[in-house]
Amino acid sequence: MEYATHNEMKLYLDNCCFNRPYDDQSQLRIRLETEAKLRMQEEIRSGRLELVWSYMLDYENSKNPFWEKRTEIARWRQYSVEYIAQDGEVLKVAHLLRGKTFKSLDALHVACAARARADYFVTTDDGVLNKAGHAERLAITDPIGFIKEVMP
Repeated sequence: MEYATHNEMKLYLDNCCFNRPYDDQSQLRIRLETEAKLRMQEEIRSGRLELVWSYMLDYENSKNPFWEKRTEIARWRQYSVEYIAQDGEVLKVAHLLRGKTFKSLDALHVACAARARADYFVTTDDGVLNKAGHAERLAITDPIGFIKEVMP
C-alpha cells in the first residue's frame, strides 16, 4: 500500500493504544508498540495522518485513576479531525459486533471507527486483534502492523 498523506487516511486509536506508552516497557512487544504508536502520533501532529476521536475514548479515559495520564491522553482530542458521538448507527453496528463476540466496550469503539469511515482501527488489545476479520470495511491492526503496512 502506498503511504497516504493528510486528508487521505483516518485512524482510530483505542484507549489501550493511547495508554501503551504508560505500560511497563520491560517487555519487547510493549516497547516496540510504544515506539510505533509514538511515530503515529508524530504523523498525526504533523497532519499526515488524521485522528478520529469518540465519546467512547472520552468515557474510557475518564475512568483512568491517574490524572496525569488521563490529562495527557485527553489532549489528543485536539488533534482529531472528527468526533463521533453516540447515535443510532453506532449502537446498531455495536450490536452486530457483539453478535460476533466482541466485548461491549470494544464493539462500541469499533462501531465509532466504522461510523467515521476510518481506514484503520489501531489497538494493542489481543482480544480485539483476534476478531479483526469480523469488522467489515475496517482494517484492525496493532501499532507495529500499522507501521509495517503503511509507513515509509
